[in-house]
Amino acid sequence: MGKSVVVIGGGIIGLCSAYYLKKEGCDVTIIDQSNMDGGASHVNAGYITPSHFVSLAAPGMITKGIKWMFNASSPLYVKPRLDLDFFKWALAFKKSATQSKVEKSISVIKDINLYSRDLYEDLRTSTDFEFHYERKGLLMCYKTDEVGEEEWHIGKRGIQEGLGVKNLTKQEVEAMQPDAAMDIKGAVYYDCDAHMTPNNFMVDMIGYLNSKGVKFAKNEQVKDIELSNNKITKVITENSIFTADEVVLAAGSWSPILSQKLGIKIPLQAGKGYRIDVERSTGITIPSILCEAKVAITPMDGFTRFAGTMEIAGINHDINPKRVNAISNAVQRYYSDITITSEEKEAAQCGLRPCSPDGLPYIGKSSKCDNLTIGTGHAMMGWSLGPATGKLISEIILNKEVSLNLEPFSPDRCF
Repeated sequence: MGKSVVVIGGGIIGLCSAYYLKKEGCDVTIIDQSNMDGGASHVNAGYITPSHFVSLAAPGMITKGIKWMFNASSPLYVKPRLDLDFFKWALAFKKSATQSKVEKSISVIKDINLYSRDLYEDLRTSTDFEFHYERKGLLMCYKTDEVGEEEWHIGKRGIQEGLGVKNLTKQEVEAMQPDAAMDIKGAVYYDCDAHMTPNNFMVDMIGYLNSKGVKFAKNEQVKDIELSNNKITKVITENSIFTADEVVLAAGSWSPILSQKLGIKIPLQAGKGYRIDVERSTGITIPSILCEAKVAITPMDGFTRFAGTMEIAGINHDINPKRVNAISNAVQRYYSDITITSEEKEAAQCGLRPCSPDGLPYIGKSSKCDNLTIGTGHAMMGWSLGPATGKLISEIILNKEVSLNLEPFSPDRCF
């Protein structure tokens, strides 16, 4: 018999958790502080990325971060601020950014991405959904020999992991995508990646869950969580009180605020990303990352999305024009015939990606609460890992054998 479950958070992780729990006969309620029509799950690049097997906490990132700290147009911008949680997170990031720790996490990140891609493909071929999904791979495009060598070094590591990777010349890239005039030296191509249109999937999934009886409490902010005998007894919002056998915390960048109510500390920082949508022909048919600029480009259903930057500046949805212009300027440096208009830039949106210090998400139970399962901290892989995280959460809650080793994702891990 299924359990009653409250899912806090209506983003990709919360929806996928609800999907797999409902499939197992659970009575599910999703609580979200918004109307569930915006945020990181709607404005991301839509990548499913087995290629992204190197942790964000990579050696050299600290040096780059310090270099970029005072440049609001840099790919990674850390806004200086006096905040104890940020300093603790930064210290944990520094401790995690070692070659040995990154190497240890490579197979872990790759395996969960491949598993999640397979689950996406299962969803796509089911009769439940009709969302946009294509598997055309990913081009890591570079303009300099130095960056090209760095990307090919990572690519060769991907080959060791069993991924399909090729080092392409500019002419070979042009042959794959003849209508996109790129000013590059070459690209490293991963054939393992896929892409989607996030909003299509979110609308599809919400509609499906509605049709199956999942209850939604939208625009309801969780104000308190009551705990008794190491179990959550009540989830209290502005207007309601919810009770359930199990609770899933999938509130993205807001997760640490809620977990602190239970005495659980989740090291996490919000990483703001931006997107610009262009609803006209660009000639771009294959997802690409502009390596030097750290800008992701996705041919979506009816438009092209230009997304990127990582801004560690606390929880806010302020649009920084310098960050938007950085994306726009990068596009013009790589594509000679694409100019993003002022109107397109003014319509830019942002989302907050929850970043753990070691680049691995938190998936599992904390020893401090018996009926709480956590799913957050996915950073730039949140979209990619949605189904895998949701499936694992359902297996944890229903005491089934889990599909992957959860030890690397433990919410109780030390930094």
